[in-house]
Amino acid sequence: MKRKEEKQGEPFRGLSRRDFLKYCGGVAAVLSLPRFALGSPVTGEEVAKAIEAAAKKPPVIWLEGQDCAGCSISFLSSEQPSAAELILDTLSLRYHEAVMAAAGHKAEHAMAETIKEGGYVLVVEGSIPATEDRFCMVGGRPFREILLECAAGAAAIVAVGSCAAFGGIPGDTVSQGKGVAHFVKDKPVINLPMCPVHPEHMVETIVYFLQNKAAPPLDKHGRPELFFSKTVHDLCERKKHFDNDEYLTDWNDPKQKDWCLGEKGCKGSDTYSDCPTRMYNGKLSYCIDAGCPCMGCAEPTFYAGNSPLYAGNADWLEVRKGGKA
Repeated sequence: MKRKEEKQGEPFRGLSRRDFLKYCGGVAAVLSLPRFALGSPVTGEEVAKAIEAAAKKPPVIWLEGQDCAGCSISFLSSEQPSAAELILDTLSLRYHEAVMAAAGHKAEHAMAETIKEGGYVLVVEGSIPATEDRFCMVGGRPFREILLECAAGAAAIVAVGSCAAFGGIPGDTVSQGKGVAHFVKDKPVINLPMCPVHPEHMVETIVYFLQNKAAPPLDKHGRPELFFSKTVHDLCERKKHFDNDEYLTDWNDPKQKDWCLGEKGCKGSDTYSDCPTRMYNGKLSYCIDAGCPCMGCAEPTFYAGNSPLYAGNADWLEVRKGGKA
């Protein structure tokens, strides 16, 4: 017997109408902020209408520069109802080196045709060399040239992950990798840092864009204020131990298991991100919850500016002395 949602001759896509609406309600709840233009909450029904209105399948070009593909993996591996199933089925993913079926000249032709159409969403993963183009070539062309060509006709540009946003780890190499906004100057770039990007950040940013036809309010670093308005330190579940001057100094002492990680180089006091409340892997865990100090991957200073990662830092010591909130 076929399911109700399955049309004659068409296979069931794996997401029922009920699950779809439930997911939209969840997105609206997670957004949990007033609609900036109207001052009223975003509802699940509005989210559903915004996504369904995208049935024309707005095209997407997803570029990969100097990266490890971790952001692609993070997004595509998100749980059910998966961000990949919902958003990538709704949008038309015209170009993604690791996902698309085409390869070689056919793949490049698909991207060229999409550029001619214009009005697409450009997603960029990985940094761009600031020294010599030879450090990142795609299809025999400098990645920098491809980025600028795609950016010219894009309706929205989203830099996913710390590398695409601010340079990330490649920024501390001979290529001196930089973020997208370093090269694209004539239109806004939505930065979604973290290493890797959080899939929910991508989903909610795309939903916001579909609904409002504009980027969400951004902070001074081009990050959506929705996700990056409070520090990890402010939201951290270990803050009560910080307030009680309880700092982990011995990894092997069971009594110190949940104490503040400031002595171990935690950058949470200077890092704006909602990691403690959002978490990863279906809200299973995140860095600090797993016992690892925050490395500050949501900040422009990551990676080189935050090293050494496991040593105390002046910013944290200032917080400890009461010099910062």
